[in-house]
Amino acid sequence: MAQSGLIAERIRAAGRPAELVPVSTSGDRSSAPVVELGVGVFVSALRDALAAGEVDVAVHSYKDLPTASDPRLALAAVPPREDPRDALVARDGRVLGELPVGATVGTGSPRRAAQLEALGLGLQVVPIRGNVDTRIGKVRSGELDAVVVAAAGLRRLGRVDEASELLDPLQMLPAPAQGALAVECRAGRPGSTDHELERFLTAALDDVMVRAAVTAERAVLATLEAGCSAPIGALADVVSDLDDDGRAVDRLSLRAVVGTTDGGLLRASVTGDMDDAEKLGAALAAELLDMGADTLPVSPTAARRLENRWIGSSE
Repeated sequence: MAQSGLIAERIRAAGRPAELVPVSTSGDRSSAPVVELGVGVFVSALRDALAAGEVDVAVHSYKDLPTASDPRLALAAVPPREDPRDALVARDGRVLGELPVGATVGTGSPRRAAQLEALGLGLQVVPIRGNVDTRIGKVRSGELDAVVVAAAGLRRLGRVDEASELLDPLQMLPAPAQGALAVECRAGRPGSTDHELERFLTAALDDVMVRAAVTAERAVLATLEAGCSAPIGALADVVSDLDDDGRAVDRLSLRAVVGTTDGGLLRASVTGDMDDAEKLGAALAAELLDMGADTLPVSPTAARRLENRWIGSSE
C-alpha cells in the first residue's frame, strides 16, 4: 500500500486523478513459506483485477513478478529505484559481524539464507513470513536475534533508521529487481484508451536506466527458469565508460550469485551495452551454468537448452 501510494501521488502530480484500490492476494493471506506457495502469489490477483477492468493500474514489487510476461497486460513503467540492498535489523543495534555464533537470524528468502550461511559466521538461519512489523517484532520481542529485510521497504515506510546495518552487495547480493517497482496496465491497440494510458504512465513514471538494469537482472532468472524464491541474487549498475572513439557512454555492470544444492555459492560478473540488457543477463546465466551446471538449482530443461545453445553456437 505504501509503494502504491507513492505511484498514485506521481500520477496525480502528472495531471490525472488516482484512487487506491486494495487487492488481497494469496501470498498476503498465507503464512506458508514463499517457496511452498509458488511463483506469482503476490501478483496473480492484481493482474486478474486489472484484466477484468476492476482497476486500471497495478503496482508490483518487481521482484515478485513471474519472468514470463502476461499477454493481457503491458509493463508501462519501471519508476526510479529505491535502495536495492538488504537490511539487517538486530538486537542491541549489532551489525552482522557482531552477531555471536549460534545467533538466530530470520528470513523468508532462500537467497538470503544461502548467502548468510556461506559467510561462515555460525549463524542459525530461521525461516519467517510476515510484513515488516511482524518480522521486526520478532527481534523486539527477543524471539530472534536479527532479521534481514529489504531496505527499500524500510525506506518507503520511513523506518530505515531501525536497520542496524545496510548490507553491502559484496556481502549479500539482492534479489533481481529488488527495490524496483513494476507498473502494469492493460495492453491495447494504438489509439485505444488502454494504449493511451500506457503512453501516459511511461512518460510520467518510467526510468530508462532502471528498466535496463532490472531487465538484465531478471534475464538471469528467466534463463535459469528460476522464480523469485530461488537462491539467486543479481544486481546491475549503470557505469560510465568510453567507447572506441573515446566518447563517454553508459554501460551495465552486472553481478550475480547462485546458491548451489551442496550449500556453496557461484559468482560471476559481466559488463555490456545497455541496449543488450537481456542478452547480458542470459550470457551471465550461461556462465554460471558452465561453472557448475550439475549443482545449480535450476530446471533440467533450462540446463539442456543452454547447453545446446552454447554447443551449437559458431561464436
